[in-house]
Amino acid sequence: MALQCGIVGLPNVGKSTLFNCLSNAKAQAANFPFCTIEPNLGVITVPDKRLIKLAEIDKPKRVVPTTVEIVDIAGLVKGASKGEGLGNQFLANIREVDAIIHVIRCFENDNIIHIDGSINPVRDKEVVDIELQLKDLETVESRISKLQKQAKVGNDKIAQRTVTIAERLKSVLLTGKSARTLVLHEDEEALIHDFFLLTKKPVLYVCNVDEASAAKGNKFSQQLKDAVANEKAEILIIAAATEADIAELETYEEKQLFLEDLGLDEPGVNKLIHSAYKLLNLQTYFTTGADESRAWTFVKGIKAPKAAGIIHSDFEKGFIRAEVIKYDDYVKLGSESACREVGKVYIEGKDYVVQDSDIMHFRFNV
Repeated sequence: MALQCGIVGLPNVGKSTLFNCLSNAKAQAANFPFCTIEPNLGVITVPDKRLIKLAEIDKPKRVVPTTVEIVDIAGLVKGASKGEGLGNQFLANIREVDAIIHVIRCFENDNIIHIDGSINPVRDKEVVDIELQLKDLETVESRISKLQKQAKVGNDKIAQRTVTIAERLKSVLLTGKSARTLVLHEDEEALIHDFFLLTKKPVLYVCNVDEASAAKGNKFSQQLKDAVANEKAEILIIAAATEADIAELETYEEKQLFLEDLGLDEPGVNKLIHSAYKLLNLQTYFTTGADESRAWTFVKGIKAPKAAGIIHSDFEKGFIRAEVIKYDDYVKLGSESACREVGKVYIEGKDYVVQDSDIMHFRFNV
């Protein structure tokens, strides 16, 4: 599933360092603006204790976790919406991702230059927001002009309604707010889907702090929390440089000792991966047995045939039924056969909405 989160932010905020922690791809990280020019793509494993537990039960030949794609995008500066810096490239790259991980510098370090000369997370956030909003405003105004002409030809009702929604979007953007703050009905969302607005994308704010602030944050992260309190956005606190050090440790025991010293129960990047997964509205179902225990990514709310199609298109085309075992039942009873004996295997049809943690077996005929 090619859903992607894009890591964005000003230059020198720690985007590439964080990206390197998240993925096996190694983006260049250096102390000068625009170190990242071409976007770096990494496929990251989603940590999942449920999959580990299933593997312990079934002892399969292989274990396959699910993944999310992360894109490290060039740093943005003031004027990006007008092409300043790498603005045009940045905005084109961000348009292609499904959700945004906005990294904001919340640490002081005289050895790492800040493009504006001082640490101010609220200002930095607003720089990125404003540039994205300006680009969206340009897009909306262009679409309004085209739609108005279309609405006049043949009295196009759909075009007329889309113009009304676009005018509402324009009003929101002119007040300095992002398009995602405008509440729309599902049918209205569908009408503007092909606008591909940058500020409609879900966003996760990541406060990149120093090692001493990894557990509880600092004054800078608190300033950002206060600034986004009304956005209903999720905020994570991560010390990217420290996470890089943890990632270099070879053994699980070494990593746990490091985390304990920092007052953390798990690596910050694990929390970020789960948050990114949630941000994309993704969930997981499992297949498991002697050959393989595997996690499969699906968009929340899909029905059984679509879920089957994630494994193979033939499964969806020839779908007959799904045999579903609830994860808790499987763990409690210890095997598929034990679940069958006590009636804990549920036969579901085409209208079944797949749930997070379901263990699935699909019957199909092609």
